[in-house]
Amino acid sequence: MPASITTDLPARLDRLPWSRFHTLVVAALGITWILDGIEVTLAGAVAGALKSERSLHFSNANVGFAASAYLAGAVAGALLFGWLTDRLGRRKLFFVTLLLYIAATAATALSWDLASFAFFRFLTGAGIGGEYTAINSTIQELTPARVRGRTDLAINGSFWIGAAAGAAGSIVLLDPALLGPDLGWRVCFGIGAVLGLAIIGLRVFVPESPRWLMLRGRLDEAEAIVADIERRAGSMPR
Repeated sequence: MPASITTDLPARLDRLPWSRFHTLVVAALGITWILDGIEVTLAGAVAGALKSERSLHFSNANVGFAASAYLAGAVAGALLFGWLTDRLGRRKLFFVTLLLYIAATAATALSWDLASFAFFRFLTGAGIGGEYTAINSTIQELTPARVRGRTDLAINGSFWIGAAAGAAGSIVLLDPALLGPDLGWRVCFGIGAVLGLAIIGLRVFVPESPRWLMLRGRLDEAEAIVADIERRAGSMPR
């Protein structure tokens, strides 16, 4: 890392008007909170199905253990991927964490006993926890300073959109008249993985953080990204 840096890149990012580029960043990255809302709600909604004799036949203690595994994974993922985000870059990590979430959620749908279910829930939590760290830093570094507070509030509040969607979906997917007791909860988690796959396409267009590049002496790359953001936002450097 260089000892000192003289640049106007942060100021140029901060004075940009809100544009379609910023909306894309918020949509592509901020949707993580909606996914988390869906995950948490579905996990609670499927508890009854998991205790069915025709399903995994969990006890109440088993359900609590699985929920704790998810929370432990979220903490571990936030710590590990937060550390990696500062070393490997924001963009790399928000793809890694999303892919981990997709794989772990899909695997959860294929669980065969308590150990496998809790392990896959731990990995799902790790993916979500990692998403928080990689995405919070990226959004903070790409949005203008004057709107960061409102943007963070809107994004974090979207958790409840996911919670509402998860609750509404569970009413249909866990209806025994539509799907069997050992199929409905699997479909719930499978849909979470499908939603994650849809998000990958959105994130392809999100660049690396110019601030992260700048602090590692990669000023030419940072300058090129800021110039492209200015072009897309309709603002030229002064």
